[in-house]
Amino acid sequence: MSAADGIERLLVVDLASTSRNWALREDGEARIRAGAPPGWRVYFVRASTISDGDGNPNPSAEALEAIAGAEAYFGFGISRSLFLAAPALRWVHSATAGMGSLLFPEMVASPVLVTNSAGVHGPPIAETVLAGVMHFLRGLDVALDQQRAGQWNKSFFVAGDSPLREVADCRVLVIGAGGIGAEIATRFAALGAECVGIRRRPERGRPPGFARVVGPEAVDEELPRSDVVVVAAPSTPDTRQLLGAARLDLLPRHAIVANVARGSLVDEQALAERLRDGRLRGAVLDVFAREPLAPSSPLWQLRAALLTPHVSAVSPLRFWPRQLALFLDNWQRYVRGQPLANLVDKHAGY
Repeated sequence: MSAADGIERLLVVDLASTSRNWALREDGEARIRAGAPPGWRVYFVRASTISDGDGNPNPSAEALEAIAGAEAYFGFGISRSLFLAAPALRWVHSATAGMGSLLFPEMVASPVLVTNSAGVHGPPIAETVLAGVMHFLRGLDVALDQQRAGQWNKSFFVAGDSPLREVADCRVLVIGAGGIGAEIATRFAALGAECVGIRRRPERGRPPGFARVVGPEAVDEELPRSDVVVVAAPSTPDTRQLLGAARLDLLPRHAIVANVARGSLVDEQALAERLRDGRLRGAVLDVFAREPLAPSSPLWQLRAALLTPHVSAVSPLRFWPRQLALFLDNWQRYVRGQPLANLVDKHAGY
């Protein structure tokens, strides 16, 4: 199908998020219209959608109607019902990084190309991780407790066994050395930390910020030597419960765990028990197995757990410039038949 055939090609843009920071603005619409290749028409869905997690599982009636003749779709993931309503679909670009709910059997079996936005979210996620880890490295959890209680007490900070450290004293293990992992490693390395990455195919090279990169089989060997462990890997059957009780017990007592991937990668109950008993220094958690996190979760009550409601990627000033630069470049690549950036391996899951 091409403009040369006299057939108009359709892109459906479904980005009217209920969350203001994620909703496409008028200037963004103008950029997409201006960047449309010859022969393309753009339809902007006005009905609200959900941008949380991997995207909206319940699309609007307007989106279902609009996508019927679409060749390309730009949204927060894509639901199975939208996919089945789009027989002409050839390319999906997701404004999310996660692919879990998008890779349903019909999508995986189809020739439809899928691209995601993993690198777009890297900088703010990396800064959230760095801030959270430093919260525990510098004892700010204790400082906040004392401030609220009106206490002036230096004993925790100056004790012989004080857990306070500088970033440069730390060995940081980043599980998932992709775009987000590289942004995390770059920031820690800039402050003097030694960063080791875990990636499924270490032969693909060492991204910026990493002193070295090893394969998943080395996780158990690396954990006992790690002061900080950051989980930034995709959610796949192979990574489910990647940090379970046995692996958490391999970490030293002063270790800090951060999870900015998906809640399914970490055993939350086992983590909570070890934080409560002082077997780990702290946890920085932006994602959870169930979201919203249940009121009954023990994590809420733990000083050693720093929780954020899946917002580490929020960047009001920079998200859309990065996102649209990626999408518009990929649109041109798609039209020209060139390799797409951030192309998802649908069988690998990322």
